[in-house]
Amino acid sequence: MCGRYASTRSPQDLVQLFQVTDWRAEEALAPNWNVAPTDNVWAVLERVPRERDHAAAERELRPLRWGLVPSWAKDPKAGARMINARVETVHEKPAYRRAFAKRRCLLPADGFYEWQQVKDVAGGKPRKQPYFIHPEDEQVMALAGLYEYWRNPEVEQDDDPAAWLTTCTIVTTEATDAAGRVHPRMPLALTPDHYDAWLDPHHQNTDDLRGLLTRPADGHLAVRPVSQAVNNVRNNGPHLLDELPR
Repeated sequence: MCGRYASTRSPQDLVQLFQVTDWRAEEALAPNWNVAPTDNVWAVLERVPRERDHAAAERELRPLRWGLVPSWAKDPKAGARMINARVETVHEKPAYRRAFAKRRCLLPADGFYEWQQVKDVAGGKPRKQPYFIHPEDEQVMALAGLYEYWRNPEVEQDDDPAAWLTTCTIVTTEATDAAGRVHPRMPLALTPDHYDAWLDPHHQNTDDLRGLLTRPADGHLAVRPVSQAVNNVRNNGPHLLDELPR
């Protein structure tokens, strides 16, 4: 699974990298070196403005809450468990299949964390050692995501911002290469030449869509052990990415 990642690029950088045409400065998120489930995260998506049904889709940069809440969920608590969607079944699972067909997004990331159980040399007890996995060239990763809308039944008016919760999940696959040495699952990503097809809400052929997905950085990933400080979601800052002495 992918349960923690880093996303520190500024919205101005992301707007350029992903050719975004619509974003709101008042929604800006701070750099986050320890993104955790239920955090707000940057997402790049395309959608047709509600008031212009026949207009072309606009590419937006929006903060979404990580942890997908299906539209039919009774309450938003389910989202904390739906942070990842397996690519092997994403087109079939009731929680994800509608979003996979119509509501796909890109989640910009510097890298992601995974944990491996190791034996503590001092105490002899096993512990979970975190590793930071990132592209060798340090380029931003465009993680494959899905997003969904959930209508809060306690809010009467549709045009009330509190009436809608927009959430997302990360599509994952079997881990290979460097990531596979740490954890059996890893997030999938998109290369720039596939951004348009992945984000296009009118592109709904699930076989074609799954064919667009690839390993982050085409498998050219670097792995380094980092401090267990990342285990605590309250800890944040660039020091979390510092490599531990070997």
